[in-house]
Amino acid sequence: MNILTWLTEPFAYGFMSNALTVALAAALVCSVLSCWLVLMGWALMGDAISHAVLPGVAISYLVGVPFAVGALAFGLGAVFLIGALRSTTSLKSDTAIGVVFTALFALGLAIVSKTPSEVDLGHILFGNVLGVTMPDLVQVCVLAVLTLSVLLYLRKDLMLLAFDKVHAHALGINTRALNFLLLGLLALTVVTSLQAMGIILVVAMLIIPGATAFLWTRSFGRMLMLAAGLGVASAVCGLYVSYYLDVSASAAIVLAQASFFAVTYLAAPEQGMIARARLRGAA
Repeated sequence: MNILTWLTEPFAYGFMSNALTVALAAALVCSVLSCWLVLMGWALMGDAISHAVLPGVAISYLVGVPFAVGALAFGLGAVFLIGALRSTTSLKSDTAIGVVFTALFALGLAIVSKTPSEVDLGHILFGNVLGVTMPDLVQVCVLAVLTLSVLLYLRKDLMLLAFDKVHAHALGINTRALNFLLLGLLALTVVTSLQAMGIILVVAMLIIPGATAFLWTRSFGRMLMLAAGLGVASAVCGLYVSYYLDVSASAAIVLAQASFFAVTYLAAPEQGMIARARLRGAA
């Protein structure tokens, strides 16, 4: 088998082409948003919303509506509940997040256990990127384009919010509205990625690309581009690994991202272990 055949063979199948499109859309939007989550310390929020959408997905399957409808409703509901707990009690953010996402996740498990024949828990938790249909494909791409468009249009305001909220407020930016907008986009991103990666693995896609890019550069613009590039490369590499080694596609994509992070942890020019060891030796 020559190299050209090796590269093109997997995508000669329709299901692999659909999987590539969905994985690229999910990886791209997750990677871009992960930059803000890492800088603002919201990684746990991504975890919370990813788990909180489970009851919405289960209910959507039961009533026969697109799962994105229920997932988005419960994702936004989780954002509202977390915000309400933070503003009406003295609980810290991580405590409020823990209360809401564990309660909603448990509710979803209860619904799934009550109707095990109609709802595939494994499909919800781990995704089924190789089994996406054309309506799923259109839905994911539309949501991804919508989320990316808003993020890029408001990137300057959101960047200022991430670095200096007080200064943003002094300039007249409604930081409270931007916070809720970013959380809403996070919920929409979770819905976008759910079909490809499932609830559990989407958490990794919302953290690893931004964390990897952060170790390489201090420029936010370069961080966005690097995270997006890593997300796309991980999606492609993961699908090749899945096809040729016959392993889970979503797991392979996340493992590809983790591999990029491991290389970065060792070889990043300023924050990598090798660079730090050289600095210590020089000192």
